[in-house]
This record gives sequence, structure tokens and C-alpha cells, in this order.
Amino acid sequence: MDEHLKRSIMIEHYQNPLNKGIIDTNGYKRVNMNSKTCIDNLDFACKIEDGVVKDLRFDGEACAISTSSASIMSELVKGKRIEEVKVIIENYENMINEKPYNKDLLEEANCYDEIYKQPNRKKCALLPYEGLKKILEDN
Repeated sequence: MDEHLKRSIMIEHYQNPLNKGIIDTNGYKRVNMNSKTCIDNLDFACKIEDGVVKDLRFDGEACAISTSSASIMSELVKGKRIEEVKVIIENYENMINEKPYNKDLLEEANCYDEIYKQPNRKKCALLPYEGLKKILEDN
């Protein structure tokens, strides 16, 4: 993925985030994630039925990296079984931490494959995935 495409994916998901806005959380598991080093303060709400992520929404204030990461993640995991989602999270974390990972699983999330070059932004890119991991801990 070239640099221009990576940047355009991030900007699009920051300016027009998908699944942003939590209205009704009946039947949803919720978690708040915030960063002590950035403005990031996001709420996540996830609806899981029969071991499948039916919906994932987020809301709050966050930097471009966290917002776009949350938007991409929300689309990436919807409709997938919990086991699949956990594999996606593991591969995403491996990518961010410069470990081997399966690019094919991450789709647009591959736009963060060089975020390790900015260590202070790694937390921003990981925050949504850490929130989803917390939600999935009970499943």
C-alpha cells in the first residue's frame, strides 16, 4: 500500500468515521478507553449474539489516528465470530509492534503498518483494539 493511499484511508475514516455514535446500548457491552498522553477518550459499545460481533460502535473525542483506527476496526470485525476477531486483534497488534502478521486479515487497517516509526502514536492506533479486547474478555 503506497503512502498516498494510506494517508487517504486515514483521513477519510477520521473525517467521516463509520459506526460513530452510540444511541441505544440495550444488549451492548460497553467500555471506555482513554489515553493519559493524548486527547483520546472513546466509548465503545459492542453487540455480540451467538458468538458473532453483530455491531460495534464508538463515540467520544480522539486524535486522527485513534478515530480512524476505531472506524476501520468497527467495519473490519462486524459479522465475524469472536475467535476470528481475536485473531484479527492479535495480527493488528503484531503489525503495530513490528512482529510477523497476516496482512490479508487486516484489510484497510494495513494503513498503520508503519506507525511504529512514530512510537508516540502507537498507543493511539492500538487504543480501539485494546477496548475491543476488554469487551471480548468475557466471551
